[in-house]
Amino acid sequence: MRLIKARVKGYRSIIDTGCFDIEEFKTILVGPNEAGKTAILQALQKLNPPKGTALFNPLRDYPRSKYDEDISNHGINQDDFTVVEGHFSLNDEEKEDLPEGYGDIIFVAGRYLNNKSWYRLENAPQQLTYADIEKDIKRLAAHIDKNYRVEDSLTQEQASPVLTDLNSHVKEYTTKIYISTEDADSIIKWMDKYFSYVTEGSEEESRFDELKAKFNLIINRAKAMERCKAFLPTFVLFSNYFRVKPSIHLEHLTQRVSSGVLDDDQYDYGNLCLLKLLKFSAADLSKAGKAVPANSTPAEVQKYKDVLDDRNYRLNAASIRLTKEITRVWNPNPNKPEANKLRVDADGQYLKVVVEDSLGVEVELDQRSEGFQWLVSFFVVFFAEASDKHKNTILLLDEPGLSLHGLKQAEFRETLSRLSESNQTIYTTHSPFLVGPNELDLVRVVEMETREAGTIVHTSVTASDSAALLPLQEALGYDLAQTLFFHKKNLVLEGLTDYWYVEAVSELCTEVGLPQIDEKISLNPANSAGKVVYYATILHAQSLKVAALLDSDTEGDNAATQETLVNALGNKRILRTKDIYSGSVSKPEIEDLFRETLIAIANDELKWNVKAVADKQKSRPIVDIFTTEIKGFSKYQLAKAFLRWTRGNNFSDLTDEEQEHCKKLVDMINKALK
Repeated sequence: MRLIKARVKGYRSIIDTGCFDIEEFKTILVGPNEAGKTAILQALQKLNPPKGTALFNPLRDYPRSKYDEDISNHGINQDDFTVVEGHFSLNDEEKEDLPEGYGDIIFVAGRYLNNKSWYRLENAPQQLTYADIEKDIKRLAAHIDKNYRVEDSLTQEQASPVLTDLNSHVKEYTTKIYISTEDADSIIKWMDKYFSYVTEGSEEESRFDELKAKFNLIINRAKAMERCKAFLPTFVLFSNYFRVKPSIHLEHLTQRVSSGVLDDDQYDYGNLCLLKLLKFSAADLSKAGKAVPANSTPAEVQKYKDVLDDRNYRLNAASIRLTKEITRVWNPNPNKPEANKLRVDADGQYLKVVVEDSLGVEVELDQRSEGFQWLVSFFVVFFAEASDKHKNTILLLDEPGLSLHGLKQAEFRETLSRLSESNQTIYTTHSPFLVGPNELDLVRVVEMETREAGTIVHTSVTASDSAALLPLQEALGYDLAQTLFFHKKNLVLEGLTDYWYVEAVSELCTEVGLPQIDEKISLNPANSAGKVVYYATILHAQSLKVAALLDSDTEGDNAATQETLVNALGNKRILRTKDIYSGSVSKPEIEDLFRETLIAIANDELKWNVKAVADKQKSRPIVDIFTTEIKGFSKYQLAKAFLRWTRGNNFSDLTDEEQEHCKKLVDMINKALK
């Protein structure tokens, strides 16, 4: 089950985030300090938290500025005020045993401020109220009652059990309350009991069948609901405060556990997760760490030895598992698989986490770097809290890898991508290294423009506060700096959206066996047609092979005719969209290469309907049409929608003309930088 949309209201700095989309695998929340990113993760966890997680506390969690108005003065009803809700889609395996008509349902779960959970189904057969069946059930009952009287020779004065039985099953026909599963089942039993009194072939027999089908739908809905609730993912939140300590005194921890005096947010949480991972309690390990009495029998000694062996086997298995995961990130060199080997040891009353380096030297965990300690703690908490439900867990990570070096963060980003394939992941970050250049469509910008408005989540890459976008700007800047002078072949593009389109086209071609853009070619967005000249000439000055792709609009024409660019690249390496495009637009931009598909995507995903105008004005650039017809049009939103579309569609879903444009675009780029 995957989370596809979420919304948080009335939680700490959040008044109402608005409903925001969640990506299928990985979603990245960026924004300045105090914007409310952590609050979003904390609220989301409470949709379905691990056992023992604290739930909502109105006194501490409801926005303080509105507490008197809404809580003290009963401005809201805590019993029906939804703090967090999530919309979930089901995978094919989860849909297998659903009743007919429930194949495309969306499961919605929420939690009220009073911590009661609620659930509903969308895209499911309509629910029935008593008012919906009142007339039909009364007519059927009257028909049955009449036949019952005739067949059993009852006088008008004698009571028939038919209506009495029905009234015991349904007390109020006219209420708007939905018919419950229990009532539906009860009414079906009443109908079956008196079916023999329904005249065969009559209108009432048809009414009987229709009513029974409706009641069965109610029962099926309940079955579908229970199946969905069983698949609801567990939300595991990992914070930088959750650290595994290098040495745990088991007897002291046992005493704190038994007395309930625990510091869950910092010291003990990581330690308890380590024990949970090992499938031991602190008391069990503490008991095993005590020497067997001298007067023990051979059987008692053997039993004690078996306990120690079982403990050591489990510690060894956990050590191997943790080492395997950590070395994937910490030791990218496959020739040194034993470097930074992790071991969990039990020594008397102490449970110790030690690290063995490539020289065989063992040190306790706290003698290694902060970044390494964080990584160990992360995997311990993840494996422990996800338990045996790894494939049905959503990871919520608050500033992951903050203490890792920038390059380690970039490596850890790949680990997050790998984890997200089986565990949908949502994380917050300020770091440009945790936002890949091809992941900007996964970003949600979080900002708080004013305290009165509270935390808002933007699905598009926009924000009124420039600080919110800083990680994205830094990510692009770092990626550009890394690639600018290290690739022998470079294609300079006008902007980020051009980069997305070209990259997506290459991927579509690859999937069907067509030539893709040479993997040695670096794609460099310049942010505007004017800046293409600067990028291209600087790269050319470093004796690198450079080409530029420019739209055929006025700005593109101005850049393409600049003497500096022509002298640096030559005409053959200044690529124009008009040389690729074969339609009616006289000055085509890159979006015109996919005109018909973009029109359809905009209508289906963004509800931007410009088809009628576009059909009448075939020679007009599609971006001009969107700009005029759609208020608040964004090229970034359109390009992001195209990226999402390519993930669920393939090359053949483009029009024939668009397919030719794609092949020609790839061919021209490869030839220019051959």
